Amino acid sequence: MDQPDIPQHGFRVGLPNPADALSTCFATSYAGIISFMAVATEGSFARAGERLGIGRSAVSRNVQKLETQLSTRLFLRTTRTTHLTREGERFFENCNRGVTHIVEAMNDMLDLRHGPPRGLLRISSTVGFGRKVVAPLIYTFTEAYPDIAVDLLLDDRPTDFAAEQIDVAFRDGRIEDSSIIAKQLIPMQMVLCASPLYAEKRGLPTTLEELGQHECINFRFSGGRVFEWEFKVDGHMRKFLPTARLTFNDVDLVLRAVLDGHGIAQMPGYQICDHIARHELVMALKRYAPDDRGHYICYLCRQHLPSRIRVFVDFMTEQIRALNLLCFEDFYTECPEREHHA
Repeated sequence: MDQPDIPQHGFRVGLPNPADALSTCFATSYAGIISFMAVATEGSFARAGERLGIGRSAVSRNVQKLETQLSTRLFLRTTRTTHLTREGERFFENCNRGVTHIVEAMNDMLDLRHGPPRGLLRISSTVGFGRKVVAPLIYTFTEAYPDIAVDLLLDDRPTDFAAEQIDVAFRDGRIEDSSIIAKQLIPMQMVLCASPLYAEKRGLPTTLEELGQHECINFRFSGGRVFEWEFKVDGHMRKFLPTARLTFNDVDLVLRAVLDGHGIAQMPGYQICDHIARHELVMALKRYAPDDRGHYICYLCRQHLPSRIRVFVDFMTEQIRALNLLCFEDFYTECPEREHHA
């Protein structure tokens, strides 16, 4: 006795997998539907061929294959006229809705690239630079571009653009990732500094060897690593990990301790330039300051950049370069745009 078909995984035995049927259907009918829509719109196989950039015979073959696939006549054709059948009119109406959605989707994508800037902008920045420099400028940016929403994440870890869906990242130091576009905004000055009170009591180091005689204040990254001080001596980089009685994982606390006269620290110029100008801090070992670091604005690719990203990069580049974030001008060099491609 014959057994009835039993559904397996939602499909009936003996019937093709719907996923395979869909891919086969799409592959065989796509050209036919495009040709069908062109003929229905133009009212002629010849004019449809001109619109699509293919011959009249190719249009006719595509439509015939579609009619065979649908087991339905879509056009009434004579030597002079071409008209839709009732079934063709129904098919055209249904297809037209799908084509309209596709066109709208394409126009929406083009609008993101060429239209007024809008949408969500997800930004990543190192904690100190983000808090001191980036965040204050975001308010001005959102006033200028009210249709852009900004999500700012402060994190000292390397940026994972894909996993965190980051559009733009601000990075400090040296850029070694060859898969991103890295545009230098300004040089990054690493300055050894102390308060006038500390300098009066303990003096300032005049050589690297004297650093061990001073009260040093360290900064610890969120990952646990303690920041090593860097100096450039005779063209070569020298690192120094001081022994410290005070260590903080927040740059603002390091700065506060230095301002209060508890010791010396090496800090980025943007963090202390205002205090230097107001004579609240003094610099030491300036001639050994490293000159190969920078503050960068980074993104994945220059091609097909949405307008919201493009205007943000331009805005931040102009605004940050206009700020006085350098502690000494003779350090300043041109800010090249460094491009890295995977």
